[in-house]
Amino acid sequence: MSSKSGIKKKNRLQLLHQYYVYTGFYSFLKDALKKALPPILFVVAAIVCIHYFVIDLNTALQYVIDNYSNFLVLTLFFVSESILGIIPPELFIAWSDKTSDPVLYLSIIALLSYLGGAVSYFTGRASLKIPAVHNYLEVRMEKHLKNARKWGGFLILVGALLPLPFAVASLAAGMIRFDFKYWALFGLARFVRYAIYGAAIFSLVS
Repeated sequence: MSSKSGIKKKNRLQLLHQYYVYTGFYSFLKDALKKALPPILFVVAAIVCIHYFVIDLNTALQYVIDNYSNFLVLTLFFVSESILGIIPPELFIAWSDKTSDPVLYLSIIALLSYLGGAVSYFTGRASLKIPAVHNYLEVRMEKHLKNARKWGGFLILVGALLPLPFAVASLAAGMIRFDFKYWALFGLARFVRYAIYGAAIFSLVS
C-alpha cells in the first residue's frame, strides 16, 4: 500500500514538474532572478561604498535610532511594502539590529512586510470594482496576471521567499480573485526570508 502511494506521489510531482516546464515557470524564475539581482547588488555596493568612503554604517544607523522614533521607521517600512516595496527591506533589517531588541523588531518588520502584501492583495481585489483602475492595471500588469493565473500559489511562495516583488505577486493574486486563505498560507514564507536575511545582515552590521 505504501509503495503504491509513494508511486502516486512521485507521479504527481513529475506531472507538476512537467507542467512548470511546459508553462515556462523555470524560465520565468531564471529571468526574474537575473533582473532582481543587479539592483540588489547595486544597493549592497552602494551601502559598502557609503560605509567605507562617506560615513560608517553603524554610525548612520545609530543616528536614525537617536533621531527618529521606531514608530516612524516602521510606518515608512509598512508604506513601502504596501506600495511595491519601493525601499530595499535590507536597510530596515540592518536598522532593526541597532534597536533595543533586534529579534523583536526584525519580527515586527517581517510581520509588516506580510501585512503589506495583504494590503496589495486587497488593493487588487478593490481594483475590480473600479473599471478605470482595473483596466489600467490589466494593461500594466498583463504579464504578471498571466503568470498568476498559470502558477497561482507557487508564484506567491516564490515571491515571498526570493528577491522578487512580493507586493506585485500579491496585487496580481487579488486581481484574479485568488483565494485569500491560500495567499495567507503561501505568504507565510515571508517570515522565513526575513529570518535568513536577518541572520546574514546582523552578522555584517554588528
